[in-house]
Amino acid sequence: MLGLLCSSATWSAPEDDGGLNLPTDKGLMTQITGQLNMAKDKASEQASGMVLQAMNLLGVPYRRGGNTESSGFDCSGFVRHLYEKSVGRLLPRRAEEQAKVTQAIDREELKPGDLVFFNTMRRAFSHVGIYVGDGKFIHSPRAGMSVRVEDMRSAYWKKRFNGARRVAQDGAEAKP
Repeated sequence: MLGLLCSSATWSAPEDDGGLNLPTDKGLMTQITGQLNMAKDKASEQASGMVLQAMNLLGVPYRRGGNTESSGFDCSGFVRHLYEKSVGRLLPRRAEEQAKVTQAIDREELKPGDLVFFNTMRRAFSHVGIYVGDGKFIHSPRAGMSVRVEDMRSAYWKKRFNGARRVAQDGAEAKP
């Protein structure tokens, strides 16, 4: 069953270590914090808190099937952990299942806290991350790497982008 999680078995992410780590990219954190501080409604405030919690997990190692800060995360375990910890929502365990229970949105509608999906294993919704703003997302990429921020506009991620989705507010139904 673990093979169906965000697996690194056939995924070949870019070799350059182009991910952004918080300590070395203070400008990114300032920019994201500025965007998050503009939050006015409850959903935006929750998303802000989630993104800030995600930033605190930068550097946590990838672990296939992982879903805790202490043991590490795979992509869907990271997303599930953050949603449960920050807004009390329990999402399904696998990326493709997370896509099924969330509402599809256009890329132009992305807000911090939304989910972004990628086809990294020759199948739809095989990788997931959390949008943080300014075209960037945070995720747990693959074995040998750790939680990091990356730019969705890079050639690698742009080519593999599979869709954006939003977790419905309490009581709202997800629409495919």
